Amino acid sequence: MTQSELFQFTLGLDDPELEDDERLRFATRLLPELRQVDEVARADRTEAVTSLEGAKGYATLVGWLTADVSAKNIVGFLAWIASRFADTPVKVKVKVGDREVELESDKLQDPEATALKLLAALKGESGA
Repeated sequence: MTQSELFQFTLGLDDPELEDDERLRFATRLLPELRQVDEVARADRTEAVTSLEGAKGYATLVGWLTADVSAKNIVGFLAWIASRFADTPVKVKVKVGDREVELESDKLQDPEATALKLLAALKGESGA
């Protein structure tokens, strides 16, 4: 992993009882704010390859957002997530290349330690 490599963070509310419209409101409110975070290189709605037979292209996942963050900005971005979602259950997936790690908001209280665990897990050394 290089310092310039982008980490893809996927964020969404971790509450199985929420309806799609509630998830959509969350993403609609958060996206402009996420785009203003200095540590974020790019932010947008999360897309997934459609798996329906005969379907082409991408479909937007309701209520999920993706942010690209460089390695040098991970600690600052995790600090923003921890402060922004201190009382909200949020699930964060982080992807670099073909490696993926999942975090939950209650585990983000120490952004620097979380970043080190995240980097170690993405390198295949230990779980986050």
